[in-house]
Amino acid sequence: MASELLEDAVTDQLSALTASLRAQGSRVGMGELLNAHRALEAVDCTSREDARLALRAVLCSERGDLIKFERAFYDVFGDARVPLGASPFDELEGMPREVLPHAGIPATAPAPPQADADPTAVPAAWSDVELLRHKDFAAYSDLEMALARELIARLARRGPTRLSRRTRPSRRRGHTPDLRRMVRGSLRTAGEPVERVWRAPSRRPRPMVLVLDVSGSMTPYARMLLQYLHASVAARRRVEAFAFGTRLTRITNELGGRDHDRALERAAEAVIDFSGGTRIGAALASLNRVHGRRVGRGAVVVILSDGWDRGDPEELALEMARLRRSAHRLVWLNPLAAHPEFAPLTRGMRAAIPHTDDLLAGNSLASLEQLAVILEEI
Repeated sequence: MASELLEDAVTDQLSALTASLRAQGSRVGMGELLNAHRALEAVDCTSREDARLALRAVLCSERGDLIKFERAFYDVFGDARVPLGASPFDELEGMPREVLPHAGIPATAPAPPQADADPTAVPAAWSDVELLRHKDFAAYSDLEMALARELIARLARRGPTRLSRRTRPSRRRGHTPDLRRMVRGSLRTAGEPVERVWRAPSRRPRPMVLVLDVSGSMTPYARMLLQYLHASVAARRRVEAFAFGTRLTRITNELGGRDHDRALERAAEAVIDFSGGTRIGAALASLNRVHGRRVGRGAVVVILSDGWDRGDPEELALEMARLRRSAHRLVWLNPLAAHPEFAPLTRGMRAAIPHTDDLLAGNSLASLEQLAVILEEI
């Protein structure tokens, strides 16, 4: 009985350790948890240092996980300067070395179901990713925000591309022969162009402009969507990021760099109208006139806003039409569109809808994944 209680205690401690690593963005699953049990079986578990090194070897898959592991180990097992005998693995000393605590495997065979019992489906495993995929950003906790950071970074790497005038060597037969390579190859065959080679158009990243509404009505979603802006700027070239409330602020330089937390702090300091009013028309007017050269023609413009506007709807419609003429595609992400009974009834949305190519819900990871699919198909 004591052995089973000890096995459960060790399993709980290791489960808490892997959960803390997942909350920081590390890729740790059931396989790594089982490997952690096997690692403890192979070392002297009464030594805190041996146990720490063994767990670090099986739970860290890349260099960035080392710091996350140390933080998680300290949170679960406490400070290293604990009294002797306070280690959670001290009680393993008297156990046979061949005994391995099991996780997710029943110790005994399940009892046969009763004839009149109501069968209930029990999932064998669960996934943090699947649970967060459809969850509304406004309901995220701090741990879920940290877990979703890596998922958002993966989605941000998927962006629009275009065919370039520059060509590249191709093995498939195309419409453009590579005359230079054919002439060079003909020198090996007495000047006869025996081997035919071709060139095909290459693809280049298309310019992308992200415009985020940081007004008071967008506060529950602005923090997560700002993470998407930072991930897009860090992952790809030719991405411009703007934030607006009552005025437009360019935050591309502030969101540059790999330090996520520092980038968000710089962006928050640059945007002085955070959680204030909303003037979408004036913000787009500044985008068209002041930053029009940066935006350029042929860019994909993504506006992330709920459409609640205190400005003039006629000005918004005029600037949306101007922006649509210069943009390759105009996409609007509205978190309110996730509601089944949503209808564009606000003044801002009624003015913007006629000039919008796609209207999506920007309230979850699933909606950002839908945006990534649209961007790749452009």
